[in-house]
Amino acid sequence: MAAAVDMAPNQIVRALQLGNFEKAMTSDAIWACVSCQTCSTRCPQSVDCAGIMDALREVSLRRGLASPAQKTVVAFQQAFLNNIRRNGRLDEIELIAEFKFRALPSERSLGFLLKDAGLAPQLQKRHKLHLRGEKVKDRAVVRRIFERCGDGKHA
Repeated sequence: MAAAVDMAPNQIVRALQLGNFEKAMTSDAIWACVSCQTCSTRCPQSVDCAGIMDALREVSLRRGLASPAQKTVVAFQQAFLNNIRRNGRLDEIELIAEFKFRALPSERSLGFLLKDAGLAPQLQKRHKLHLRGEKVKDRAVVRRIFERCGDGKHA
């Protein structure tokens, strides 16, 4: 993702060190980060850059600093976390529906929801789509994990 960001992880860390929090929180880099941990692994100072990116996304959301250009990223993140919170594991169909409702609320129609349905047979054929999501047996464990992490709820 390095080629697609406005600031490298070390530049974001430096902006924070210099007290330029808003610059770091409004950077497109925090939203382009896919949490691959490469920057954290390679950092010569053992800084958890990926963890910092996660924290910046959370604070940026709380403060309403996420740019309108990041609307779909924020919508996906919230839909994904809500899906895991409810089921303990991913339910793809539920995720797709919630994501579409969050990303483009003005286009709530059956046609909009089914727009990508033509891809389903190909995905299912390759075992990439499960029409029935399963829930973990002990969702109380999942609830406790979210509670320990501060819930991460921004919906």
